[in-house]
Amino acid sequence: MMNLSDLLAAVAVVLNGLPQGLLALTYGFAAFPTALGFAVGTLGALVFSQVAPISFQAESIVLAGTMGRDRQERLNIVIFCGIVMAIIGGIGLLEPTIDFIGPAILNGMMAGVGVILATVAINMIKQDYIVGGVSSAAALLTYGWMKDLVYTIVISVFVSSVIWILLKKKNAEASFGAGVSSAEIPTETLKRTPWKINPNVIRGTLAMITLQIGGNIAYGSITGSIANTPVNVDHITLYSGVADTLSAMFGGGPVEAIISGTAAAPHPHVSAVLMMGMMTLILALKLLPRIARYVPSQSIAGFLFVLGAIVVFPTNIGLGLQADPVIAGVTAVVTAATDPFIGMVTGVALRFLM
Repeated sequence: MMNLSDLLAAVAVVLNGLPQGLLALTYGFAAFPTALGFAVGTLGALVFSQVAPISFQAESIVLAGTMGRDRQERLNIVIFCGIVMAIIGGIGLLEPTIDFIGPAILNGMMAGVGVILATVAINMIKQDYIVGGVSSAAALLTYGWMKDLVYTIVISVFVSSVIWILLKKKNAEASFGAGVSSAEIPTETLKRTPWKINPNVIRGTLAMITLQIGGNIAYGSITGSIANTPVNVDHITLYSGVADTLSAMFGGGPVEAIISGTAAAPHPHVSAVLMMGMMTLILALKLLPRIARYVPSQSIAGFLFVLGAIVVFPTNIGLGLQADPVIAGVTAVVTAATDPFIGMVTGVALRFLM
């Protein structure tokens, strides 16, 4: 059973995901293979009857993109993270893991990720003051007025892209792939990713696992609460992990649990499945790279800043400080300065010492 509201909610979340998909392209993740990940998510939601979809998630894209020193490292970080997360979800270890970490460390780590996102946004603004500045101004004004992340990302990306085109910048290939070399810009084919294991890949994988443990429990639970439907976080972790592995194994990007507007639809499960099916089709038809020709990568800067500095950081640091101000504060600072895994380990060590 589906109605117009279910369709509109799915379209809104697709619009939310496309600019973040463009962000994934700038780090060398290919769009076409990522269709495999969305296909797995669609199947997983159907099999397990879950209302929580998976999609492009800015936090995981930025973390894998910044921790991997080249495209091959980034892809292997996502592959290994997906394998471990699928195992964790498959044998039901996520809930005990969350209980062990505790709310102070979990929320402190997520707050640190908020700082990382805001830092990436500021760096993007430095790359192009006009596009990044317009994107940030539009995002701040939109979110301040509407308090809605979907409208924030759509308006800020649209306005900054229009300004960029009107100023007769070079075509989007000049901006597409910012931060990676031309050799790393993805080719839209299914090509097996070579294995690469080194200390940096291991560190990046551990950081991604830590982030996804926090993200799956937080975003999955929030989506379930909006839909007023119980979610099984281990099931979400299982199919998002398989999706990550299959996507990155052929050059695609990470697809993770998100706070999804489909949860507010009259039939949240139907809307979630529809959204992932639409994304599968868009990526399989190779439409995302075509959009990238008209959208500069810095157009996402405003959304990243709002997401990191106004949504993720304040919400999580507040919850963390309520649980334990010292542990949450230290975990947040260390995470922001290094990565989520080191932040989590520091928090656990500090809790033990105290």
